[in-house]
Amino acid sequence: MLRRHFNAAAVGALAPAAAPPMHWADSSRLGRPYSKDPSAIRFRGRCLLYYSMPTRDDAGRLLDWAVGIAESTNLTAWRKIDEVLPAQDCEKKGLAAPCAKLIAGQVHLFYQTYGNGRLDAICHAVSDDGLRFTRDPSNPVFRPTGAWNAGRTIDADIVEFNGRWFLYAASRDPAMKVQLLTGAVAEKSAGFSRSAWKMLADAPLLQPELPWERDCIEAPSVLVRNGALYMFYAGGYNNTPQQIGCARSRDGVKWERLSPEPLLPNGPAGSWNSSESGHPGIFQDNDGQTHLFYQGNNDNGRTWYLSCAKIEWRGDKAS
Repeated sequence: MLRRHFNAAAVGALAPAAAPPMHWADSSRLGRPYSKDPSAIRFRGRCLLYYSMPTRDDAGRLLDWAVGIAESTNLTAWRKIDEVLPAQDCEKKGLAAPCAKLIAGQVHLFYQTYGNGRLDAICHAVSDDGLRFTRDPSNPVFRPTGAWNAGRTIDADIVEFNGRWFLYAASRDPAMKVQLLTGAVAEKSAGFSRSAWKMLADAPLLQPELPWERDCIEAPSVLVRNGALYMFYAGGYNNTPQQIGCARSRDGVKWERLSPEPLLPNGPAGSWNSSESGHPGIFQDNDGQTHLFYQGNNDNGRTWYLSCAKIEWRGDKAS
């Protein structure tokens, strides 16, 4: 059983003004707390957190998005240490929604381009130190095909499963109104460049069906447990409110929701995450514990904080 074992504040059970132990955001760019889309790894004795951050010009106008990097030794107190800024032509308008993975001693970063509408897609870069990244020359490496989607692709995550790499991401319907999930697979020997990825299905892998999911399923974050894949995903567009659900798959293609209700809902009025609990980033630590990073706010997106909640597993079922 997968049991909600979050700090009470993470689901709004404490006094309305209370915040969880991890309640952090980068204020360096906007002058106010603003961090989204968390992805964490443990690397060389510390935990590195990658997140989306906006930048603005002197007049205060939003220019683009980039990726911030923070470090911690306890998953609670964080310090910003670096940034990943646009470099390739395909990402010159911005990059966002990082997914960091430690693979064979290197940090691989999968992220989306930003500001290109239907042409936004998934890119890949690699680093020896977790700070300075070398882009894949074939970027962008993945965008879905088929008449069922608009081509736009964001919020990537990858996972090794049954000897292959599975990539999951969010796309939209042809009208660009409904967010839904797509995916691809690559042989381990093929690497991560564009030619390595093959579509998993010519149809959405998961799309909004439940009332709380509204018109959006996005931000898939996946781990392997007991021979199955568990996907933590965001339902609902930002601040509608966005909330977090969980689904399971035995083959990486067919998914079943573990509950008709959100696993991690937004908080009640007055709490730090009353506007949403969204964009999950699942993190399996070296001690076997599972932590769910996510974003939240209580002002409809003027600020964005990142937090972390512990998940306790009990067998194969969830509640």
